[in-house]
Amino acid sequence: MAKNESMIASVLAFEKKLVCSDGYFYGTTWEARNGKATSLTLNEKSVRGTISNRLKKAVADDPIKLNAEVEKANLQRVDACSLGEEQDTLKLNFTVKVLGNIEAPSACNNAAFKASYEKAAKSYTEQEGFKELAKRYALNLANGRYLWRNRVGAEAIEVVINFAGEELVFNGFNYNLKNFDQADSKIDQLATHIANALSGKTPYLLITVNAYAKVGKAQEVYPSEELVLDKGKGDKSKILYHVNNVAAMHSQKIGNALRAIDTWYPDYSDPEKSAGPIAIEPYGAVTNLGIAFRNPKQKNDFYTLFDRFALGENLESKEQEHYVMAVLVRGGVFGQSGKE
Repeated sequence: MAKNESMIASVLAFEKKLVCSDGYFYGTTWEARNGKATSLTLNEKSVRGTISNRLKKAVADDPIKLNAEVEKANLQRVDACSLGEEQDTLKLNFTVKVLGNIEAPSACNNAAFKASYEKAAKSYTEQEGFKELAKRYALNLANGRYLWRNRVGAEAIEVVINFAGEELVFNGFNYNLKNFDQADSKIDQLATHIANALSGKTPYLLITVNAYAKVGKAQEVYPSEELVLDKGKGDKSKILYHVNNVAAMHSQKIGNALRAIDTWYPDYSDPEKSAGPIAIEPYGAVTNLGIAFRNPKQKNDFYTLFDRFALGENLESKEQEHYVMAVLVRGGVFGQSGKE
């Protein structure tokens, strides 16, 4: 079906269907991890660093100027967060609410487009039931990807998930971060509940997650770092996130980890170019690499695929359909201007 102006929705938005809370940091011991844990607070440090940035050639090539430069004090005030001296385990606590009704945009100003999209979305829901997406979300909950840097170098990782009156316990290291090939009865059980909520079979699903990472006594842990655009002279050079003096991780950062399920972009199959599973984004953007893995010129970005999908065209593969629906689960504003 060819796209035309009468089918353009200039106002189009979808509410996110995976709604994460902030994650709160607590300290405990591995042996007593299921018992009492104490909230972790931020500590401020004042340190004297060295000049280590790349210098201009005129300074780098002149020993006198170089010595004068490195003698300057690089004074910094930074936030830090660490476990207590007798604690060896970080506990991260957060919740995720899974919602359905993805067939209905939260805003759409074109009735013809809305009707066409709803038909396509209902067809996907009936045929696929969000099973593939749900399995991937379940694996990311189980593997502790949302621990981010706190996962690196951990001796052990345990994830305790409570939902719908049930409790599942996972060994985070049993699930590979590079693919979604594993499956077991516990993953299937969690994925079924997530799929039922996304497809509307249940009104919603509330998941409580307690992730434990054994990182070592008194070791530093890593809450989210705040983006401060207006830092004045003398202010801290690193500001960490906290909620009521409890060190915390942004809900956006947890959500980014949960939706890191895109293995359908073209470069994934190339070990030299692949970034592993990337977060679901309209252009496959990975900001720390400065790469958009879904280039519109290659016709594999969200907007190219979504326009075809929503207007009733068959996409080339089920993987493309999974990707389109995963972006809609992410939510966002996707309207198109009538002026090109």
